[in-house]
Amino acid sequence: MTNGYHELLARVRDGASPTDDEARQLTDFTELEPLLEVATALNDAGHGNVISYSRKVFIPLTQLCRDVCHYCTFAKPPRPGQRAYLTADELLAIARAGADAGCKEALFTLGDKPELRYKVAKRELAELGYETTIQYLAAMADLVFKETGLLPHANPGVMTREEVALLRTVSISQGIMLESASDRLLEKGGVHYGSPDKRPGVRLETMRHAGELQVPFTSGILIGIGETRAERIDALLSLRALHREHGHIQEIIVQNFRAKAGTKMADAPEPDLEDLLWTIAMARVVFGPEMNIQAPPNLSYDLYPRLISAGLNDWGGVSPVTPDHVNPEAPWPHLEQLRQNTAACGRELTERLAIYPAYALDGDRWLDEQLRTPVVRAIDADGFARTEDWAPGELADIPAAYRPLVAGEPSRPTGPVTARTQKILDQVESGESLSEAQIAALFRVRGSDFFAVCEAADALRERVNGNTVSYVVNRNINYTNVCYFKCQFCAFSKGKLSENLRGTPYDLDLDEVVRRTTEAWERGGTEVCMQGGIHPDYTGETYLEILNAVKEAQPDIHVHAFSPLEVSQGAETLGLPVREYLRRLKAAGLGTLPGTAAEVLDDEVRRTLCPDKLSTQEWLDVVEAAHLEGFRTTSTIMYGHIDGPVNWARHLMRLRELQQRTGGITEFVPLPFVHMEAPIYLKGKARQGPTFREAVLMHAVARLVLHPLITNIQVSWVKMGVDGVRACLNAGVNDMGGTLMNESISRAAGTLHGQELPPAAMEEIIRAAGRVPRQRSTLYGEPPTEQQVRSFGAPELLPIVLTPLKPRGRRREAVSSGA
Repeated sequence: MTNGYHELLARVRDGASPTDDEARQLTDFTELEPLLEVATALNDAGHGNVISYSRKVFIPLTQLCRDVCHYCTFAKPPRPGQRAYLTADELLAIARAGADAGCKEALFTLGDKPELRYKVAKRELAELGYETTIQYLAAMADLVFKETGLLPHANPGVMTREEVALLRTVSISQGIMLESASDRLLEKGGVHYGSPDKRPGVRLETMRHAGELQVPFTSGILIGIGETRAERIDALLSLRALHREHGHIQEIIVQNFRAKAGTKMADAPEPDLEDLLWTIAMARVVFGPEMNIQAPPNLSYDLYPRLISAGLNDWGGVSPVTPDHVNPEAPWPHLEQLRQNTAACGRELTERLAIYPAYALDGDRWLDEQLRTPVVRAIDADGFARTEDWAPGELADIPAAYRPLVAGEPSRPTGPVTARTQKILDQVESGESLSEAQIAALFRVRGSDFFAVCEAADALRERVNGNTVSYVVNRNINYTNVCYFKCQFCAFSKGKLSENLRGTPYDLDLDEVVRRTTEAWERGGTEVCMQGGIHPDYTGETYLEILNAVKEAQPDIHVHAFSPLEVSQGAETLGLPVREYLRRLKAAGLGTLPGTAAEVLDDEVRRTLCPDKLSTQEWLDVVEAAHLEGFRTTSTIMYGHIDGPVNWARHLMRLRELQQRTGGITEFVPLPFVHMEAPIYLKGKARQGPTFREAVLMHAVARLVLHPLITNIQVSWVKMGVDGVRACLNAGVNDMGGTLMNESISRAAGTLHGQELPPAAMEEIIRAAGRVPRQRSTLYGEPPTEQQVRSFGAPELLPIVLTPLKPRGRRREAVSSGA
C-alpha cells in the first residue's frame, strides 16, 4: 500500500484533487517527509513566497457562554459586580488603541448565546436595548467601524440565517471553527458534552447560511481533543464540500489543543509537533494550492517556523496591543520577530485584511455596500493590505523596504529566490517569450523575488542601453480641458455636466498655442507635446489648424501630438478613413504620436474605467495604422486603480504583439494613477494608485517582457518623484522623458512634484544615480547643439493664458469625463 500512497501524492502534486475516499486512505500514511514535500509544492504553486497575517485588535465582547467545552478558559461564569458585556466606551478604547498601533482588523470574539443560559446576560442586553447578543454585536461592530475605521471580523458562534445576514452589513468576514465533525465528542465524557452549539451539523448549517449569503468565512479544526485522524479528515472533507458548493471559505485553521490549568483537560496530552505538521499538510493536500491554510504561531512557541514546511501560508491574526484571550498562556510573537523568523524560512511576511485577497478584490460580490470603499482603499492590486503612505504624485517618503533600491545599493533580503520566479527569469534570459500567467506572476513578486526581478531588469538595461539615461527638452501644451467623454479616472477634463469642476474650462486660442511653442523653442526645446480633451466643437480640421499654426511659426520644432482617440475622432468628424486622416496630419507637419489614451489595454477594465473611449482593438488599430503610414509612436499604460497583474500582463502582451508586427513604438511609459482628485477614487471605486512596489515592478517587468522589441523604458518624474525615479533607474529604466515646462493633467489629478524639471536638475538626478545624462530628440537622435546650449539657463516662463470657452464649429453638449 505504501506505493499506492506515493502514487496518490504524486498525482496530487501534479494538480489532481484527491477524492473523499483517496483523502481518507491517507489517514494511515505516516511517512511525514513525503507528505510535507507535496504540501510545500502545493503551497508554493498557490502562494509563492508569501506568508500572510492580519494585524488585529482582539475585542472580547462577552466571555459568558452557554457551552461548557472542557478545554476552554475563555468562557467564564457571571461574577458579582462585573458587567456581562463590554460597554461601548470600553470596546472603543480597545479599538482606538489598536487603530493607533496600525491594526486594520477588529476581531470580535464572544461566547455562544449567553442570554439563553444566564439571566444577567438577558437583563443586561434588555437594558442596552437589544434582545440578543448578536444584535448587540452588530451594533458594536458598526460603532467600531464608523468611529475608528477598523474593519470588523466576527466570531460569534452558531447563528441563524438572519443573524449571518445582519452581521454581513457590519463586518468584512465572519468565522466559526468546526473543530470536529465527530458527534462522538458530544457524548458523556467527551470534550463537548453539555455544549449544544458544538454539534457539527449545527455549525455546518451556520456555514451553509454564510455561503448562500456570500459571506467570506473562516473555519477550521481543533486537534488533540479526543478525535482520531480519520475524524480530522472527515472534518476537512465536510468543509471542502461546503466550499465547493459556495466558494466562501477563505481559510482553514489547524489549531492544536493546549492544556490549560483549571479546565477538565488540564492534564490531557497535547498533540506533538509531528502530529500538527501531519494535519496541516493533510489540510493542504485536501484543499489544494489556492486555499489559505493557517496555524497560530503562538500555540507552537519557538517551533512555529517549522509549520511553514507543512504547507501553511498564513499566521492568522497577530495583535500588537491585546492578548490572545482564548489562549492567554501563549502570547503572540513580536511582529518584527515574526517577520525575521518567516524570512529565515525564505518567505515574505505580508499583511492582509481580515478578508483574504481574492475576496477583497471581488467586493461587489462578497461585501456589503458600506464596506466596499473602505476595503478598496485599504488594499493593493493583489488584495493584500496597503501598508504604506506613498502614492503617485504625493510627497510621502519611500517605504523603508525599498530604500536600498533608491540608493542603488546591491543589498537585498537574504532569502532565496523562489524556484518559480527564477524559472521565469531564466526564460527571459534565454530569449523566450512569457505567458500571461508568467507575466502576472512577476507583477506579484515580493521580498527577495522583487529585488531579483529588479536586478534582472537593470542588468538587461545595462546590456541594451549602457549607463546612459536620456531625456528630451519639450513643452506640454494642452489646448483644451473640455471633453465629452466620461473617463472615470480623469481629473483634467471639464464639461457642462461635470460633477466636480476642478478648475476653469478653457479652449486655447491659436495665438496662445503659437506663443507657447515659440517660447519653448527659445528656451531650448526641440519638441512640443500637444494633447487635449475631446472638445465637442472640435473636428479633424481643428487639429490640422493647430498643426499648421505651430509649424508656420516654428518649422524646426518637432510636433509630438494627438492621441489615438483624437486621431479617431478627427477622422470620424471628417468622414475619412483613419489612414487617410493620418496622411493629412503628416502633410501638415505632425512628427510622431503619443501612445496615450491606452489606459489599460484590456476591455475588462475599460468597460468601467473609460466605457465610451476606444476599445482595446480600436486603440491598437489606430496605432498600427499610424505605424503603417510611417509614424513612430510611444506606448503607455495608466495603472493602479481597478486593474491588476493579469490586466497588466495582457496590456504588455498586446503591445509586444503590435511591435512585432510594426516596429513603430519608440518607448514604453508607465503612468501610475494619481488618485487624489480622480472621480473614480472620489466615488470610492478605485485604489490610491499603485503601491511603490507595484510602480517599480511596472518598469522592471516591462523591461523584461518587451525586450528586445521595445528598448526604451521611461519613468514619469511628475508622478514618481525624484526618489521614485532613482529607484526605477535601478530597475530597468533608461529614459526620464521630458522636461515638460508645463504639466496640466497630472497636476489636475493632484500631483505635487511640479511642472518642470529643467535640464540641469534632470542631469543632476541622473549623475547622482551614477549614470551618464544625454539630451535627446523625440526619436532618440541628437538635438541641435544650439538648442542644447539654450536649454541650460533658460529664462523663466511667462504666465500662461487660458482662453475662455467659445464656439468653434459644430456643436454637441459637453459632458465631463468625470461624470
